[in-house]
Amino acid sequence: MPQRSPSPAAIAPPAGESARLAAVSHPSLGLPPLDETAGFPAAAARLRDASARVGLRALEAAADADPTLSDRLGETGMRWLLRDTEIWTDRLALCVATAATVPMRTFAEMIAPVYRRRRVPMDDLVQLAEGFRASSRTVLGPEEQAPANDALDAAIEVFRWHRRLAGDARKRNKILEFIYKGA
Repeated sequence: MPQRSPSPAAIAPPAGESARLAAVSHPSLGLPPLDETAGFPAAAARLRDASARVGLRALEAAADADPTLSDRLGETGMRWLLRDTEIWTDRLALCVATAATVPMRTFAEMIAPVYRRRRVPMDDLVQLAEGFRASSRTVLGPEEQAPANDALDAAIEVFRWHRRLAGDARKRNKILEFIYKGA
């Protein structure tokens, strides 16, 4: 005897229940979007307003920490870094507003290959992140600086991880370079 398909009444949900699945906050990831009121939204707005000033001071701090930076990158490279500081500041402001490190960590993951292609060492990006730490103190209070520090630490961790990969433009030990090329 062939099997029959079940009747529609057997498939239907019990009375009062929906046949739809429970609501998911983000259909593709299952994660809710970041809450921009969870941290310090007013401080994030101040940081965005002072974006040009904070970015310029961060780049100056990075150049002061490593005087060879401007010589190695040249005028064009320094202009690119200055242009990119606006995006850095926006991501940092998002981290301050949400009190989460995820935006800065994902940003650091995305820009590492771009800077490697431009032949910018990851150590220079670490110095730039430290420059952002110093320059954001002019806009943020001590309590508001905590999520910014956490976000910058997350970015520095990513840059240090990418530093160990082959192709980073950092200075290498001349003796080890000779041994590996000569062997």
